[in-house]
Amino acid sequence: MRYWLMKSEPDVFSLDDLKNRPGQQEPWDGVRNYQARNFMRDAMQVGDAVLFYHSNTNPPGIVGLAEVATEPYPDPTAFDEKSKYYDAKSDPDNPRWILVDVRYGSTFAQMVSLEAMKAMPELAEMRALQRGNRLSITPVTKAEFEAICRAGEG
Repeated sequence: MRYWLMKSEPDVFSLDDLKNRPGQQEPWDGVRNYQARNFMRDAMQVGDAVLFYHSNTNPPGIVGLAEVATEPYPDPTAFDEKSKYYDAKSDPDNPRWILVDVRYGSTFAQMVSLEAMKAMPELAEMRALQRGNRLSITPVTKAEFEAICRAGEG
C-alpha cells in the first residue's frame, strides 16, 4: 500500500462533497500537471490511502481520509469541449490526462492545519511541505501518514 496527499479547494470539491456522492466515490478529474498525472498513472493502486487536503482556504489543512478506488483511466473532461479541463491536443487513442476514482474514508475529529504540520518534527521531510511544492498530488511516507492521522484524531 502507498500513501498520498491529494489537494482540493473545498469550494470546488470538498471531503463532504465526496462523502455525499453516490457510493461515496468520485473521479479525481481535472489534473493538468504531468508529475501529478504520472503519480496517478504509474504509481497509484486500488486501496492506496489518501490524505484529503483542503487548499486555498483559511486555514488550509488535512480534513480526513479517502482511498484510491479504481485503476487509472483516461480523464473524460479532456475530451469534453464544454469542460474547463478540455485539452484539444489530448487524443482518445493516446490520452494525455489520466484520473483515478477516490472513495470517502473518514473525517478527522479536527483539521490538521498546514501550520500544525509545519510544526511537527516528524513531518520535516514531507514532500508537500517543502518550499516551492505546488503539486496537487504528492506521495507521503507511512510514518508521515500515521503522524497526521494521530493529529487528526484529536
